[in-house]
Amino acid sequence: MSRNDNEENSSVALYWDFENLHASLCEAKFGEGSYSKPDARFKVQEPLIDVQAIVELASSFGPIAINRAYCNWQYYGRYRDALLQSAVELIQLFPPGASAKNGADIKLCLDATEDIARFSHLGTIIIVGGDSDFMPVAQKIKAAGRTLIGLGTRKSTNRHWAKSCHEFRYYENLAEEPAVPEDQPDEAAPIEAPPVNPAADVLKRAIKLLAETKGDPWVNKGSIWHMIKRLDPTFDTKEYGHPNFPAMVKALDDIVEVRKGDSDQVVRLR
Repeated sequence: MSRNDNEENSSVALYWDFENLHASLCEAKFGEGSYSKPDARFKVQEPLIDVQAIVELASSFGPIAINRAYCNWQYYGRYRDALLQSAVELIQLFPPGASAKNGADIKLCLDATEDIARFSHLGTIIIVGGDSDFMPVAQKIKAAGRTLIGLGTRKSTNRHWAKSCHEFRYYENLAEEPAVPEDQPDEAAPIEAPPVNPAADVLKRAIKLLAETKGDPWVNKGSIWHMIKRLDPTFDTKEYGHPNFPAMVKALDDIVEVRKGDSDQVVRLR
């Protein structure tokens, strides 16, 4: 399958060099070299990665068939809930020597190469990590006619690796921290957040992901439902008072705009 022939149902393989991304975020937050010190590295790690944001990005390219993360998990137990909720397969890698390098990038590359040879339904390969070590596997993936998406932090990503991908996304653009208003007086009473409407929330997330992937704010109405089910396989419109998906979209017309498209209705966020 060529990168131009990606069909709607072609599957996605998502591979994480998990410690690589965590280390990059740790050093961005606490300073350069803060993670590489043994007393900082070999201890229980605080969660810094927005796992859901990355999985949702992967879902925007198609249904996820492989979601595999490589790490020395003995120090990453506090990621447990986020990893379970996103159905991530954990590959345990113990450092074999004093260098403390766990070899995640090598194992990841070997697995990705084997998987694209075995599974023809894998149309998009996503690698989370910023090392130049991924460049050889990038050549293999592209030679096999698959689309390669890379993801890493701005400061820690090797630019040659980023340019070897068909497309590269920076983590900072996926998980931006909400800005705190500077002009809010300290003595002001806290403003209560409006109640979350799960139906509206998942609809907005699905449309936003599709729009970003296609580069057009208008997305086909039919593709939105498939995206919602990728984001949350348990989602049922009836639980939120809507008999079906078209009725849900109609009821949420305060957040979406609908118009007639070439072959289907198209929708965008207001």
